[in-house]
Amino acid sequence: MAAAPTVAGAAKTPPPASGMTKRIGLAAAIAVLLIIIFMPAIPGLPPSGQMMLGILAFAVIVWMTEALEYSVSAIVIGALIICLLAISPAPGKEAAGVWMGTKGALPYALSGFSSSAVVLVAAACFIAAAMTATQLDKRIALQVLSFVPARAKHVAMGAILVGFLLSFIVPSATARIACLMPIMLGFLSAFGADRRSKFAALVVITAAQTGSVWNVGIKTAAAQNMVAIGFIEKELGANITWGEWFVAGAPFSAVLTVALYFIMTRMLKPEMDYIEGGREAIRQQLTALGPMTANQGKLLAIVLILLGFWATEGVLHSVDTTTSTIVAIAVMLLPRVGVMSWKESQKGFPWGTVLLFAVGITMGTALLKTEAAPWLAKLIVTHLGLATASAFAIFMLLSLFLIVIHLGFASATGLAATMIPIIISVLKAVETPGINPIGMTMLLQFVVSFGFILPVNSPQGMLAYGTDTFTIQDYVKTGLVLTIVATVLLAVFALTYWPWMGYMTLKPAG
Repeated sequence: MAAAPTVAGAAKTPPPASGMTKRIGLAAAIAVLLIIIFMPAIPGLPPSGQMMLGILAFAVIVWMTEALEYSVSAIVIGALIICLLAISPAPGKEAAGVWMGTKGALPYALSGFSSSAVVLVAAACFIAAAMTATQLDKRIALQVLSFVPARAKHVAMGAILVGFLLSFIVPSATARIACLMPIMLGFLSAFGADRRSKFAALVVITAAQTGSVWNVGIKTAAAQNMVAIGFIEKELGANITWGEWFVAGAPFSAVLTVALYFIMTRMLKPEMDYIEGGREAIRQQLTALGPMTANQGKLLAIVLILLGFWATEGVLHSVDTTTSTIVAIAVMLLPRVGVMSWKESQKGFPWGTVLLFAVGITMGTALLKTEAAPWLAKLIVTHLGLATASAFAIFMLLSLFLIVIHLGFASATGLAATMIPIIISVLKAVETPGINPIGMTMLLQFVVSFGFILPVNSPQGMLAYGTDTFTIQDYVKTGLVLTIVATVLLAVFALTYWPWMGYMTLKPAG
């Protein structure tokens, strides 16, 4: 969610797309955009929908090739929506030749900025900034690791435990892993472990993958979840509380976490078992951090109270996640009472991420309003034979599609912004009796977080790769097995727990 901070001690940075790849990607994006908008009218699709299809293709290519920085791509996509819709006939007024104009197109281009999900993402970035400013996340990580026995497999287990706990209170996988990487590198250095040892690879990759696994189970753990929530609220008129999301996703994440531990410790067997001085190395880092400060104590109290509000929404009170988070941010910034100043909160604040998020929702909303997403959905439903397929078949086919297409995306937020509107339209178009589009959209959003195979499929993976502690092959082989296990678990949960809970099909009345 937050922009990736520099990892102290990293030997290299993740490999960005080459200059040639970027130039080819941008040229291809522009060419495809022009081909789609100037091709003959597509039957059954309004001209404005055809324009949005071109913009969708442009965005997908740009995001897959990283031809433009994400924040720059957001501005460019916003400008394209305004300009191309402005020269399109107004929906429903095509026969009269009434053009939308910039005044009519502007609400389409700004629709994402009015989403409460965007406000929640921005607020979550403030929480991540507060964690960094006070070093509370570092203290929690070190405190947990200080109790871990100095055995290689236990250290991997400790990395999982820290990643799990931070998922609740640091609403950004990038920020969580950025906090953990320097700690792990210092830990490895303290007792002389080889930077390219299997032990180093085990610890670092496990920490990164834990971030991705718990992006599934916790609503506030990742920005891409907010994308889905935004579309569910706007297009399906429903709200999924933090607790409802947790009940649906946490059991899956918990089982996958156990699988992650066994996959990593079996496939990356460490060279040593007992680590001489391991716990002492962590305790030295904790001692160097000093006693808990007043700001750390206040921030911990604020975050725990906020977590309590999130978890009890719809049970003990009706205060939604966005509102409670905004109030918490206000308290954090208050003079004397708060934990940081406005100036401190802006150090490295990822406004580009917030902009990308808002424009992503804008594009998805425009795809729906101009009938582009429903048109694509009809093609998918027809060609994949989903019209009368079972809920299980629909879910698994769309899940496999998302897993494969994620290989081309470095941003799960971008993937969610392009795919979730289409998925909602697909679920509306199928004729399967009793299918639950709200629950199914949430479950398919879980799959959007499956960026396990390549380091470039997630910011946390790229941060881990930047530590130079493992090869691409190490990440791919373990990530591929993790993805296979996750896919099998999808099938198991889709045949048992999720139908029992009514997430895939609606429970009969009475």
